[in-house]
Amino acid sequence: MAAPETPGAADARLVLAVPAPVVALLDRLHAGGHAAYVVGGSLRDALLGREPNDWDMATDARPDRIVALFPGSVYENRFGTVAVRQDEDVFEITTFRTEHDYADFRRPHRVEFGDDVVADLARRDFTVNAIAWGRAGRDDGTGAPNALVDPFDGIADLAARRLRAVGDPDARFREDALRMVRAVRLAASLAFDIEPATLAAIRANAGLVRHLSGERVGAELARLLAAPMPSVGLRLALDTGLLAVISPELAQQRGIQQNKILGEDLWDHTLRTVDAVPADRPVVRLAALLHDIGKPATLADGRFHHHDIVGAQQAETLLRTLRYPRATTDEVVHLIRHHMFVVDREATDAAVRRFIRRIGRDWIGPLFELRRADDIGSGMAPDDPDQVAFRARIDAELAARVPLDRNALAIDGGDLMRELGLQPGPRLGGVLEALVDQVIADPVLNDRATLMLLAQGMLADMLPDEGER
Repeated sequence: MAAPETPGAADARLVLAVPAPVVALLDRLHAGGHAAYVVGGSLRDALLGREPNDWDMATDARPDRIVALFPGSVYENRFGTVAVRQDEDVFEITTFRTEHDYADFRRPHRVEFGDDVVADLARRDFTVNAIAWGRAGRDDGTGAPNALVDPFDGIADLAARRLRAVGDPDARFREDALRMVRAVRLAASLAFDIEPATLAAIRANAGLVRHLSGERVGAELARLLAAPMPSVGLRLALDTGLLAVISPELAQQRGIQQNKILGEDLWDHTLRTVDAVPADRPVVRLAALLHDIGKPATLADGRFHHHDIVGAQQAETLLRTLRYPRATTDEVVHLIRHHMFVVDREATDAAVRRFIRRIGRDWIGPLFELRRADDIGSGMAPDDPDQVAFRARIDAELAARVPLDRNALAIDGGDLMRELGLQPGPRLGGVLEALVDQVIADPVLNDRATLMLLAQGMLADMLPDEGER
């Protein structure tokens, strides 16, 4: 099949947008007698005037030929992708291919390399990702400049801000079920509509997502949450049935009424809360998505009993399934567990310090960001005066560098062992924790001599450890 090349204004934009190192790689492939094109999401974003994250290329050169043309490159996998270093960057160049036998709804069991850019584009997910920019090899005899190849009217879909599957959408989604999750993610990140036939195919095939690895789904969820309005994709995920497969607990939020915004349910509240978190706070956005995940399971007598505790457990299970990094999972779980914190106008300074210790210095900011988004999601005015005042008191304590843990004490376990004859064990740890509590109540006590006297008094009331009897 001949590749219809479409010159025009879009070509001129790409000449300016495609980085010089990428053009140099294309030129070297062309000089070697090969077709070479920029393809995929980078090209789509450039045509939309967005800054591409990376630049992928496709060619009729086989992997061993690419390696020969670019010394030091690495053939990464059996799918024909070679990593090529150009200056300080690494680019991926993939041999044209056709794919067969998608028996597990995830990835092809067999790949055949090809020579036709249009056949390569035909295997891609959506028309806006099935555009190429480049030219055939040196031997084509035309001397033509780089131009667009758009066999599936992807440029028209870009102009219409429309997401449409290449060819038969049912076939595309049965080949790789992740494409359905990617569709709702792209709808949110690009502010595109999904055309009716493609949307119907997602609804019909949503159950296939259960065949995907948690890691692949988690990566798409993270990208969706980075969209300007994640609620667009999340609402599509629920409406198409995808969310019920990924997280039944979240899907169960639809229809659960709350005394918040008239006419809106728990799911509406969750979406408002997620959108209220700035895009540059990904962990807080993830916590916002999951902060009320425990409510459906805890609803009784019109109340959500201990939904923060149950929700933290459910969130941890989900994030482990989706293979989120351990540090991210721990922070999200911690935020959910404590997002119902009470602001007490009459709290003593010691109570404020204990709050800081319970939450942790590094999590104070994210927790208040989550509460602010939760308030917005509940239809309340942000920056409640009581919360602002409470946060100011916390900041004042932090600025004063008040002692809040063992590391801040004027003595340590070694001092107690040397001077009071204590041995490592529960009693030593108990004394240190008791001293921390005393110092939190009154920071003036954080003096070496004073702490030693306090420790002596505590020991008189404590039973010795087993090894000290």
